[in-house]
Amino acid sequence: MERSLDKKKVILGLSGGVDSTTAALLLRENGYQVTGLYFDISEGNQEGKDAAERVASQIGIPFVYRNTHQIFEETVIDNFCREYLSGRTPNPCILCNPAVKFNVLIQEADRLGAFHIATGHYARTGFDPALGWTIRQAASQKKDQSYMLYRLSSSVIQRLLLPLSEMADKEAAREIARRGHMSNAEAKDSQEICFLPRDLDYIQYIKEKGFDLKEGNFINKEGEILGRHKGLACYTIGQRKGLGVTFGKPVFVTKLDPKTGNITLGDHEELFSREVICADCFFPSSDGSQMPDFLEGKRVLAKIRYAAKPSPAVIEKLPGGRVKAVFEEKQRAATPGQSIVFYIDGCVVGGGFID
Repeated sequence: MERSLDKKKVILGLSGGVDSTTAALLLRENGYQVTGLYFDISEGNQEGKDAAERVASQIGIPFVYRNTHQIFEETVIDNFCREYLSGRTPNPCILCNPAVKFNVLIQEADRLGAFHIATGHYARTGFDPALGWTIRQAASQKKDQSYMLYRLSSSVIQRLLLPLSEMADKEAAREIARRGHMSNAEAKDSQEICFLPRDLDYIQYIKEKGFDLKEGNFINKEGEILGRHKGLACYTIGQRKGLGVTFGKPVFVTKLDPKTGNITLGDHEELFSREVICADCFFPSSDGSQMPDFLEGKRVLAKIRYAAKPSPAVIEKLPGGRVKAVFEEKQRAATPGQSIVFYIDGCVVGGGFID
């Protein structure tokens, strides 16, 4: 397949935002033949399609539209709702990237004879003899999005171009868009959860999707009932505000139990743990859930959420494909449903969903 693909052709995920616009400009400046691809995850987002098509027209590149609503609904939205209802806190981008966004980019690249795909993510790619093709941290630690890409396979990574990898910050990307006289150079950043309607929060959205929230009890670690809660989906580990109960001192959500429907409240100190276990793992060097032997007992840097600071830990295999990370320093509020991602020398070597 690859022998017939043109390495000067690139299919770029084009949202109409500043990052993907700047990526398109940089690719074209470097001599690539760029085609912009718009993913419609809501089946009929005419406003989004028009914005992306307008950008493509301004830059002077071909534009392709793909309706990805069905696969996005089945893969991302259903999981998003069910995870919250089971007391977990999902990150929808983690699932969307391999299953929807990059999957469709590869499909379109193959169809149009392009070897490369590209996005406006802030991250790097690279090849290491021991690790193979990997995602690497961006030049800017503040903007780095490598965490979001940890489930990409090596076959995808080797075809991936990330033009914003060396950007110092978002302002640098905007400046390139300004120099290109792009109409969206001053556009606001996109919202955190891209598929939520502007007038709904995630709880209202889950209800509109036909899911019911079941009330239950707040309890302490001794099992004593402290009050009533509005449903597991309304809370997350480490939450202090918006509990609807007061105790004359700060209390935090320390556990959500989908079996009993109880939410345990406790002191701040109870949020910290040295060990974090994850399941449904992915390791790019093995292109699957199996942790490579060379990582057994390896000291890595690990992030337990997107905004967390990478911290030293040792990882080891557990039965059933699970992995345990033992941190040198206790981590606050390791949250089931979020991902833990492992790094060696700035390279993503794997990760999984926190249990």
